[in-house]
Amino acid sequence: MKKIIASASLAALGAAGLQAAYAPGLSPLEKSKLWSVSGLVRGFYDDNPTDSVRSQKQDSWGLEVSPSLAVNVALDQTLIGFNYVYDLRFYDARPRNDADHTHQFKLNLNHTISERYKLEVSDSLDYVEEPDLSTGIAARTLRTDQPYLHNFGRLAFRAELTPLLGLEASYQNDYWDFAEHGSGSLSALLDRDEHLGVLKARWQALPNTVGLLSYKFGIVDHTSKDSTAANDPVLSPITDPTRRDTTTHTVTVGADQSFTSQLTGHVEVGAQFTDYPNRLAVDPESTVSPYVDAYTTWTYNPGCYLRLGVMHKRNATDVAFQPVSATPTLDQESTGIYGAVNHRITPKVTGSLIGQFQHSTFKGGLDDGRVELLGTLGVNCSYQVNTFISADAGYNYDRLDSEIGRSFTRNRIYFGLRATY
Repeated sequence: MKKIIASASLAALGAAGLQAAYAPGLSPLEKSKLWSVSGLVRGFYDDNPTDSVRSQKQDSWGLEVSPSLAVNVALDQTLIGFNYVYDLRFYDARPRNDADHTHQFKLNLNHTISERYKLEVSDSLDYVEEPDLSTGIAARTLRTDQPYLHNFGRLAFRAELTPLLGLEASYQNDYWDFAEHGSGSLSALLDRDEHLGVLKARWQALPNTVGLLSYKFGIVDHTSKDSTAANDPVLSPITDPTRRDTTTHTVTVGADQSFTSQLTGHVEVGAQFTDYPNRLAVDPESTVSPYVDAYTTWTYNPGCYLRLGVMHKRNATDVAFQPVSATPTLDQESTGIYGAVNHRITPKVTGSLIGQFQHSTFKGGLDDGRVELLGTLGVNCSYQVNTFISADAGYNYDRLDSEIGRSFTRNRIYFGLRATY
């Protein structure tokens, strides 16, 4: 899945920034060297770069330029990886702010302490302007001219206690900081620090079946000092971003199953218990909702695979407060269904198709119970010209149907060349 997803929050394969593309991991050229550099040049057409409502769409042609650097160090018991990507997208029709700049840093360290103990450390730092769904369910579905900083770090320790029983303890931190400040800004709505601790037990029940039991404890702290609506002294107790802080306890059971050497599956189901520690007196103290994370992968030929999945959980939202409402929207409950297929048509030609559907229901405030439906679809064809150069072309479609008046559609086509050394 990591090789398919493009880049706040559930099942996820794609969103406004996603482009379907074949991404098999490190190429033979990259594996043969300590480092590699690559460059991408693409032309594109975008009929709605700002994800505006349908009556306000303004199309644009554009140019994308994206250099990148990758470093991979393999030691006896340690693998270290570093990756940096810069992406520039120039929009010809924009009267101002005609370029989007994205910086992405990734660091991974995997260390085998012994045959029974392993340590994994990873961190990614992104400075971007497009919506982000790398973790799956989108907290924000609209693009903005205001960039944001997103840092995601994870530390995991795995232990094989016996040949049949293993344990994993992990901690991850998700930090969001939007550049747009002020009352009702994206900073007020979505600046937050998310913490998640996970304890997971793995039991080898059968030769091809691993049973799973996990407990997750999560905290969401909204960090902005701005009001989520008009800066009115009367309303400030209501519009304080910390009113939407949450703590969650999630308990799941599940299994990893190898049906064949080519077909595998994963499922976790359980309950998510959410508390609102800073809620208003009229808001509910807590809520209980189902939690589901399931997917299956079929590698039917070398370089060819199909992946299908579903995820359901509560997540943050960029909808917070309506002036005529006496309480804020606290969060949303979302279900994401996704799929991806990569198919090697010939030794040099690869096609890919990805799609996602997300159903989100708001909780609290004037928009309580209202629904948004987000759908994304991407298709790509890549041709390997030689060892160093490839060409690709593709199409992406995004659609949001919203009961709170911000529906949009977006179509994009792109074509270009990538060189790797």
